[in-house]
This record gives sequence, C-alpha cells and structure tokens, in this order.
Amino acid sequence: MDVEIFKKRFLPFHPKLYRIAYALVENQADAEDILQEAYCKLWNKREELEGILNPEAFSVTLVKNLCLDFLRSPRARHDEGEESLERIVIATDSSPEKEQEEKDDIRYVQKLIELLPNNQRQVLRLYSMEDYSYEEIEQLTGLSTANIRTLLFRARKFIREKFDKSNSYG
Repeated sequence: MDVEIFKKRFLPFHPKLYRIAYALVENQADAEDILQEAYCKLWNKREELEGILNPEAFSVTLVKNLCLDFLRSPRARHDEGEESLERIVIATDSSPEKEQEEKDDIRYVQKLIELLPNNQRQVLRLYSMEDYSYEEIEQLTGLSTANIRTLLFRARKFIREKFDKSNSYG
C-alpha cells in the first residue's frame, strides 16, 4: 500500500480517533501520543492491512486498545481534570461567596469522581462530560448498555450520597 492509498484509507478517521482517545485518557498530550503510536503501527503494518474491509472499525479498535494499555501503564497521568468541571460552571450574577461555594462544591465532586472505580469513572465521564451515547460508549468500552446504565447509576448514587452527607454537616 503506497502513501496516497494509506492516507485515503486511514487519515479521514483522525478526528474521530482523537475524540475517542481523548475521551478515554482525558488528556490532550496523551491522546495525541496514542494517535501517533496508532498511525505508526498502521503504517508499519500497511501491507497486512490491504485486506481489511472496514478500516474505520479496525482503527477505532486499535486506538481503544492502545488507550486501555496506556491507562493500565504507570505513565498514565491522573492529575489533570481539576478545572474541567469548573469550566462547565457559567458565571452568574451571584456573590463572590456563592461563586466560591460553587467552586468548592465542584472540587469536592471532582474528588468524589476520582474515588469511583475506573469503569464507573470512565462511563460517567464519557456520558456526562463528553456527551457520548450509550451506543458509542458500548463501542468504546465493550460494555453492554445494561452494564453502562448500572455503572452510571452506581456512580451517580455514590456521588449524590457523599455530596448530600457532606452538605448536611456544612
């Protein structure tokens, strides 16, 4: 397979592959590194890929697997995302005290999200923050829709209970 055929078959999926990688690893630099690794693997195996009937599905599976490998590795960064929820809050005409209270609540929810098991945290972020559908999450994670709904329910319940408990004391 020459360069032009390779570009025509695999480069059109780049935006989708990046969104998948970013949704899974939650870090721009890591997602870009994973995509670069994926394209290197595709290029190195280009002769074997000529028989692939669905290059998009093949590429998505490759990126998903590279992301999962990365997340299991020690190089995975778990320190980002502090401001991601904060950016969701839109400034209103509220007082500085109210705004600070909202920021504190957001930080607490972020800490609660980090306490979730990996599968609950991943599904919650994909569904609630990245606006992926159940079907898209099913394709990305390999989980069934029923499992996704259960994980979301448990994650939300955990966060709600801990959040309500902390506010009842405050």
